[in-house]
Formats: sequence, C-alpha cells, structure tokens
Amino acid sequence: MRQGLFSGRRWPAVSAAALVVAAVFAGPVSAAGGGKPMSLAAGDFKDPDQPGVVAVPGENQLAVTLRRTPVFFRAPYAKGTVFISTKDKFLYLYLGDNRALRYGIAVGREGMQWTADLRVTKKVEWPTWRPPKEMIAREAKKGHMLPDVMDGGKDNPLGARALYLGYTQYRIHGTNQPKSIGKAASSGCIRMLNEHVMDLYPRVPVGTRVIVS
Repeated sequence: MRQGLFSGRRWPAVSAAALVVAAVFAGPVSAAGGGKPMSLAAGDFKDPDQPGVVAVPGENQLAVTLRRTPVFFRAPYAKGTVFISTKDKFLYLYLGDNRALRYGIAVGREGMQWTADLRVTKKVEWPTWRPPKEMIAREAKKGHMLPDVMDGGKDNPLGARALYLGYTQYRIHGTNQPKSIGKAASSGCIRMLNEHVMDLYPRVPVGTRVIVS
C-alpha cells in the first residue's frame, strides 16, 4: 500500500502514465522523428550493447534495462526535476526538451512505499547511517541487530552518496546490495547503484524538486 507522506496536503496528480513517458527503451533511443541516438553532448553516450549510449563504469552488473539510459520523456516540469516512478522502479532526471536520463532503482517494500513532492535539502558523500529506532526494533524482531550508527564506507547501506529529501527520513542513496536494484526491497528510501548515484550526485543541486509517485 502506498502512503501519502503528509496528511492534509494535496499532491499533484502524478503518475508515469500522466507524464506520458513517450518512449522507454532498453536499446538505442532516438529523438522523435530524428532517427539519431539522443545525447547530452557529442560522443557522450556510447555502449557496444546500446549503440549511441555510453555505459557508466560498473553498471554492467545490472540488466541492460536498469542501466543509465537517455529516453524521450514528455513532462510538464522544469529542467533538472527528478521524477521517481515507484511502480516502474525508475528514476528520471529531466533534461528539458523532452529528454531525460533514466536509472533503475530499488524502492520500498510493500507497505513502505509513499508519494510526495519534495526538495533536496542536503547532499552527503559516503554518508553516516543512523537507522531509525523503528527500523532497529523491527529488525530486532527478525533477529537482525542493527547498530545505532555506522560510519560511511563500502559496507554502509547508504552507499557512496545520499540526497536527503525534505525534512523526512527518506533519501536517494547508493547501496551495498546492488542485486536489489529493480526490486521493492528497501524500507522506503530510493536505492541506486553506487556508480549511478555518483553519476547523479553532481547533476542534482540542493533545492532540486523531487516528485515521488
């Protein structure tokens, strides 16, 4: 069950269908009517498996459909907006001109999904993890003992980078469980491959609008 993040506030009616993602391709992506692969700059996207698409180093551990992919994306938002489809398990960074970068993600498990319209309020490299008390208690019942604090590093569940959303407990962050990407596997946060969140991090400044649908 999805939950509205805050009661009493009306969120815009947003869904992947309403945004009309006109094309979501695992293979080459072409501009409407153009017949050429889309790119951010000359020679930017190159990949032997996807002509015209450049791979992010390390993302070959993911299925092709979950790798960073330029897509045709028709949306009523400002350039730089991040849109997250929890249903489809994709994060889109809107580039303007009906273009976006799409990344495969992991989302909250059943009962831990939510919707909201927030802003990035903080960015941290190799963040410290402080699991909420509710999570510590929940995992303890399963026999999993979590630490009160874990310093940043390769074993930290928040991975290489974290983008904090509003003043909530939710973040877009990396992961030490890359096999969870493409699944409903988290406690509500949006997980990305470490290599992907490191690619996204410099593209998304504090103040960026993030829509979770």
